[in-house]
Amino acid sequence: MAPLRRRRLSLFALTLLVGLGLSSWVTRTPAVRDALEASTAQMGLILFGLSIGSMTGVISAGSLVRRWGARPVVVAGTVAILAGTALVGASAAWTTALGVFAGLVAFGLGGGLGEIGLNIEGAALERETGRPVLPMLHGSFSLGTVVGALVGIWLTRIQFPPSWHLLIGALVMTGLAAWALPGLPAETGRTGLAEGSRRRMRAPGPSVWRDRRLILIGAVVLAMAFAEGAANDWLPLLMVDGHGVSATTGSLVYAGFAAAMTIGRFAGGPVLLRFGRAGVLRTSAVLAIVGVATVIFSPNAVVAGVAVALWGLGAALGFPVAISAAGDDPERASERVSAVATSGYLAFLVGPPLLGFIGEEVGLREAMLVVVVLLVVAAFAAGAARPRHDVGALLASEPSEPSQPSDRPR
Repeated sequence: MAPLRRRRLSLFALTLLVGLGLSSWVTRTPAVRDALEASTAQMGLILFGLSIGSMTGVISAGSLVRRWGARPVVVAGTVAILAGTALVGASAAWTTALGVFAGLVAFGLGGGLGEIGLNIEGAALERETGRPVLPMLHGSFSLGTVVGALVGIWLTRIQFPPSWHLLIGALVMTGLAAWALPGLPAETGRTGLAEGSRRRMRAPGPSVWRDRRLILIGAVVLAMAFAEGAANDWLPLLMVDGHGVSATTGSLVYAGFAAAMTIGRFAGGPVLLRFGRAGVLRTSAVLAIVGVATVIFSPNAVVAGVAVALWGLGAALGFPVAISAAGDDPERASERVSAVATSGYLAFLVGPPLLGFIGEEVGLREAMLVVVVLLVVAAFAAGAARPRHDVGALLASEPSEPSQPSDRPR
């Protein structure tokens, strides 16, 4: 198998693995909540473990990649994901909230490390090939969530214990990781220790945020990640508690969200080449606003369930397209990608407890208004995703004719 093809497939397989693990957990959230006898606020605190681990991983990943390269960081992250999934499964059997919390911390830590490593690897592959990679990379994650959600729905329907579901899932994911990890190159993202490179070895600091464009891209990532994370954390419970559907139906709605995300991401490459990053991000934000608002205000559970597809389509391209925009600068690509991804994980950090506490007071449906407000900000900030004009021949500038492909991803 050609090296580039093997590398691409390994990247897709590893992001698929993360999606499988996450959706396996999400679809069994109501069952685990019932086993732990946890309130909405308590579940928010348990989910906070996922956010703590994610933020820890993403903050440390950039400097680790620059020191060791992307592959060791991705390997460490994958091992943490597998261990966390198994621990959540075992703790669900033991009805131990602290164990579930610890397992989510481990899963989040692995996801944070892997997210940065895989995105840096994907951005490097985009620059080498000149073709969009990140939308399909994130599409593989969404495909994993669809497959995991469908399995979770079936197992929920037959009342299969969530503990065994997660433990078996961890075993399957281990086999996938064993095939995929050797396909990653060793040196991607690694920075030499020469004097001229020492500046880039430091963790992303305030200087990287002096770029106004990067601040706006970070705002887009934060809003889109919040919208995606809100669905991943709360959508089954939102449908069960907010619209009175069964746990199986709630998981089915989440599967619809994941399917919409998958379709949006796999279709994203041609759409980006035709309409450009800024236009796609702005349209995506509007679609997500319509979807979330319908879920909030519609009195009909069927209408709300259908609107979840708009929510998923709208959130699909936000993270990968913004990451691609952040990686335009080849001199500081890993630092900029790490910084922007950190803003996305900030949403994952504050999202679960914030929505949980608000939901405890006013209801989960009303709590989702926070998502709508952030998406409005993203719609206005989307113009920052246009390509840089100061990176020479590495990137094409905006064309003067609107009929030509604009802000082509690199």
